[in-house]
Amino acid sequence: MIVVDANVIAYAVIPGAKTTLALAAIERDADWVAPALWRSEFRNILATSVRTKRLVLRQALAAWEQARGLVAETTLDVDCEQVLRLSAQSGASACDCEYVALARTLAIRLVTADAPLARRFPEVAIDLGRFVGEAGGRVD
Repeated sequence: MIVVDANVIAYAVIPGAKTTLALAAIERDADWVAPALWRSEFRNILATSVRTKRLVLRQALAAWEQARGLVAETTLDVDCEQVLRLSAQSGASACDCEYVALARTLAIRLVTADAPLARRFPEVAIDLGRFVGEAGGRVD
């Protein structure tokens, strides 16, 4: 089981430069969890993609359904105090700290497409590419 951020979810269901990495992450560990916040962040990714004409509405809705299939049953709430403490201590956004807090609470890794977040919380967070690379396989 791993915590994934909204960007990793997006890479898994919206074809792009990091889709291969996200799909390799599913191969490595398909048991994905995320804080409830992922839904709003992912909807924003979809809305932006529609506005910029990267996706049409039909594609965005299909991506939404795919994403829900990856994490919907395992979406969890996080402790507000822990999120605020993490944000105050690190300077990271509360949104980013929700993913970190969940990973800490569950004592599992956060796989993120946000390299600065992975550097900020190395004890729990790992960059998507590094996570996939640890599996021993090469992803181009």
